[in-house]
Amino acid sequence: MTTRWERIARANNGEEYAAAYAERFRVLAAQGEDIHGEAGFVQRLLEPPARVLDAGCGTGRITERLAELGYAVVGTDVDAAMLEQARAAAPTLDWRQADLATMDLGEIFDLVLLAGNIIALLEPGTLGAVAERLAAHTTPGGLVVCGFGLDSAHLPAGCAPTSLADHDAALAAAGLEPVARYSTWDGEPYDDGGYVITMHRRPRDSQQDAS
Repeated sequence: MTTRWERIARANNGEEYAAAYAERFRVLAAQGEDIHGEAGFVQRLLEPPARVLDAGCGTGRITERLAELGYAVVGTDVDAAMLEQARAAAPTLDWRQADLATMDLGEIFDLVLLAGNIIALLEPGTLGAVAERLAAHTTPGGLVVCGFGLDSAHLPAGCAPTSLADHDAALAAAGLEPVARYSTWDGEPYDDGGYVITMHRRPRDSQQDAS
């Protein structure tokens, strides 16, 4: 079954979308651009060797950087083509193919990260199930961080936005408590603009496990 992400990625980048995606960031890095804002954000929240799940890791850019910084990191994605790029670039890291709506990794993490518009690219109707799975994979007291666009200027062409209200409601229903919102990975406060980074916490007295 072709996912919503694959349909949008192919429409925008062709059949070799995974290779094109990886190459785009290699070019940016070679040009001296900072491509590690998300990892820097994580670094300001908790110190290595904390356990981090890069949920929707794509070609593995963030997972690789977090591993370099000393975190115990797992990268997971539903897209085999994206994971193929990730494994080719960093074969010793822990890559797992999983659908976020049904994933059961059998372990929990200090921080679960969803960057790269994962929320907006979820299959229709799965936001609630994804939120429950994110909560189940987070340690009591741990964090869930999601960064995603809220309008067409911050989303891939053909990707309909997910409202911030729907996102917040789904995470609340999964038992996650809001902590903060930001507008950039540098930590600028949220300004009601077209891109948001949300931070939620799993209550310390929560009994839910990754199963």
